[in-house]
Amino acid sequence: MGYPRRLLTEKEDVIREFRPHWRLLVIPFAWTILFVAVIIATWALAPENDIFDWVVTAAVFVAFFPLAFYPFISWWFTTYVLTSERLIRRTGVLARRGVEIPLENVVDLSFSQTILERILRSGDLLIESAGTQGQSRFKDIPDPEAFQSLVYKVREVRSRDLTSHRGTSEGDSMSKLERLADLFKEGLISEAEYESKKQALLDEI
Repeated sequence: MGYPRRLLTEKEDVIREFRPHWRLLVIPFAWTILFVAVIIATWALAPENDIFDWVVTAAVFVAFFPLAFYPFISWWFTTYVLTSERLIRRTGVLARRGVEIPLENVVDLSFSQTILERILRSGDLLIESAGTQGQSRFKDIPDPEAFQSLVYKVREVRSRDLTSHRGTSEGDSMSKLERLADLFKEGLISEAEYESKKQALLDEI
């Protein structure tokens, strides 16, 4: 579920958008396999006992929703977004919650990984921000070290833009192209992301 582009400001670009790390889906997937196996075994071993078969099937479905289905839906509806102006976290399935941190308010970034998370290239990013928000944690994100570096890079560019107060539309587009090229050279965005965003900026000029 992508971040709605209508919520971006006029000159704001999405730099990186992702869901939590795929490892959060391993346990729900394992439960799903187990539940399917139980249902198949039940109907295969007791084909004549319809009441027993349906009771087991109903029990499996009741357990399936909290143990497998809801964790997947929760993962799907959790998004982390880095734009040229802010950091965003959106969570929740029915009731939505969001945190937005302007990049100029970011004071410090630190990441943490267990041994297993380091092997799987996942972890948490702790964001210290000025103002009333204080600390915000982006949990279970892919490659937190690389994302930390990317945030620092984009924040630096954001600070330069705020200081320079570039006014013309063409100047802004050229600035974004330079910024985008820097991110690509640093290896912080993929070639596909670079080409897509470059073309969109060229269309603005």
